[in-house]
Amino acid sequence: MSYSVVISGTGLWTPDQTITNDELVESFNEYVERYNARNAQAIEAGELEALGPSNSAFIEKASGIKQRYVIDKTGILDPDRLAPRIDERTDDEVSIQAEIAVKAAKQALDHAGLTANDLDAVLVACSNMQRAYPAMAVEVQAALGMDHGWGYDMNVACSSATFGIQAGVDAIRNGSARRVLMVNPEICSAHLAWEDRDCHFIFGDVATAVILERKEDATSGNQWEILGTRLQTKFSNNIRNNFGFLNRADERGVGARDKLFRQEGRKVFKEVCPMVAEQISSHLADTQVPVESVSRMWLHQANLSMNELISKRVLGRPATREEAPVILDAYANTSSAGSMIAFHKYNEDLPVDTKGVICSFGAGYSIGSVIVNRIK
Repeated sequence: MSYSVVISGTGLWTPDQTITNDELVESFNEYVERYNARNAQAIEAGELEALGPSNSAFIEKASGIKQRYVIDKTGILDPDRLAPRIDERTDDEVSIQAEIAVKAAKQALDHAGLTANDLDAVLVACSNMQRAYPAMAVEVQAALGMDHGWGYDMNVACSSATFGIQAGVDAIRNGSARRVLMVNPEICSAHLAWEDRDCHFIFGDVATAVILERKEDATSGNQWEILGTRLQTKFSNNIRNNFGFLNRADERGVGARDKLFRQEGRKVFKEVCPMVAEQISSHLADTQVPVESVSRMWLHQANLSMNELISKRVLGRPATREEAPVILDAYANTSSAGSMIAFHKYNEDLPVDTKGVICSFGAGYSIGSVIVNRIK
């Protein structure tokens, strides 16, 4: 027997601290001045390239980002550090990533009218895990107080949330779970090269959560039935981060630039946008959902121009902000959480029998799309 599955609750945890573009640029440009002064002789000799300054207008034009939320801004804005300060915790303390996951999860459970022990499974799906093991999902399971069930971690970079939704849907449909928590605790500030002008403005921190359950069990007042899910991957080096436990096995790579986020932005834009638009269009067609009936697209929030191009290709015309909501300006790119922030903040205004698409995309390349219909 195959069960119909609904999204019955969502949650969003947002850090207290923000960094505006102006604050970021002031700190970055101070770093640039110090770097160029410190390396003046090598720059003069042609052994090093001088760094160029950044500016707020460039950042907003290039990305659509105006600010970002972060767990710690003081370390990021310190020109001598350019990295967040997040204290290490003992093994007896709840880890920072599990802590923010639980905060988003509890909100999602409240929205769904459930308790932790109503869940059967926890999936933690995000771009970066703070450790190799034990699985973050199992720690979240314990921190929530679940006395049964199972959990595991998964990583498909910025597409992790939609891949996580399909994994949860599959578990419910095959009978291995009745209710699944899928959570995306993204501490992106810790994997970003804040000293790199091309990307220092891109990321922020956040955690999102989604409750998936059998349609017949759901009691919340806001339910979105999942009509279909589709995943796609195609290998590319254009978005990459080489940090991992093998880094210590060859000391030459310790601290190298490739051990943090890096991308070939123009190539990503050119290659990913048509792939995403085609997937959404074909997925809608195969699910027999006319494009004209789609009222909203909750897209991954990486770059405003990407989202505008993708939505235009799908709809055949420019999308309005109501049709393709933007949270990028306030949150920046939050990796897997971006499309879920958009869904969380912009779905309750839509009436019953409204159809929409949640879509995320990123490194891999990876693309995930979820077609939903409001039933309550």
